[in-house]
Amino acid sequence: MVAHRRLSPQTVAVLEALSASSDQWRYGLEIAAATGLKSGSLYPILVRLDERGLLESRWLEPEKPGRPPRHTYRMTGAGRAALRAAMQPTPANVLAKGALG
Repeated sequence: MVAHRRLSPQTVAVLEALSASSDQWRYGLEIAAATGLKSGSLYPILVRLDERGLLESRWLEPEKPGRPPRHTYRMTGAGRAALRAAMQPTPANVLAKGALG
């Protein structure tokens, strides 16, 4: 059995940004602008999410000659499910809120 690690706040932010338009392909720069993450944090997260099947990626040919192809991303059904699960309150969160309230 594979243990599932809790998603980091940065990873949740990436999934939330992609969920806003889950059926549309988004460029990394768009995701960076939506999350505030720098490329050194964002792109490793995108690679891991793609490897885990939580998003899919593809290369798009350049719109103008002389420009390089660009990587685009969109969320999968598994990614939507992972985001929903990450947003569920955990027993620790519920206890902490009860202790503070």
